[in-house]
Amino acid sequence: MAARHEEIADELRRAIGREEYTVGSLLPAETDLAAHYGVSRGTIRQAVAALGAEGLIGSRQGARRVVLASRRSQTFAELRSFAQWARAMGREATGQVVSQEYRPATEEDAVRLQLHAGAEVLHVLRVRGLDGEPVLLERTVYADWIAPAVEPIEPDCPSVTQRLLEDTGLVFAYGEHVIDAVAAGAQDADLLRVRRTNPLLRVRRVTTTHDGRPVEWSDDRYRSDAVSFSVHNSIGNNALARKTAD
Repeated sequence: MAARHEEIADELRRAIGREEYTVGSLLPAETDLAAHYGVSRGTIRQAVAALGAEGLIGSRQGARRVVLASRRSQTFAELRSFAQWARAMGREATGQVVSQEYRPATEEDAVRLQLHAGAEVLHVLRVRGLDGEPVLLERTVYADWIAPAVEPIEPDCPSVTQRLLEDTGLVFAYGEHVIDAVAAGAQDADLLRVRRTNPLLRVRRVTTTHDGRPVEWSDDRYRSDAVSFSVHNSIGNNALARKTAD
């Protein structure tokens, strides 16, 4: 059974998600929250500390908390792993391999994966779903050195990231993500059950190990009605770079 401060944190999280407390507004004072939930101020401090750690609220000691975001910050692991992201939202992740084959690395593959042109890389096309509804297409190219560990993974494995960790100890440590919009082509439309030319949110990413060795690069396409991305930054931590479209 969850501790009382965890239950209160969940209730406040949901209230912020419903925009009962909008971004930029103040949460009620600790004394008011304590009276509302029938608990001590110490319990309220534990609850709001959890929300502060997630980036939902500012956590200045002795001051009312300011709402900073309408949803909790995603960890890198969740951004990299569709299955972890789905679980964080209380949804069930599904996955199915549509096609998988070795091909000689193209010039783009070689540059992104730091391989020589012609190296045998593994191309995998997967459909990802939330609670059975397709929301994402992943076109992933795996480097030649990790491809043999990816190839035998069952087609409906919900988390390749977790399987690679269990089987090989591989940890995805760093990633670069470029986000833009594209129109759904015939294959995209068919697999995602949308109309052709419907807008899709595209995330192109390269993921590396702790020592910077590229593991994979991927062209991921999300149904625009199923997902959105938010970026939280500050004057001291700005990870967002704006670029012109290629």
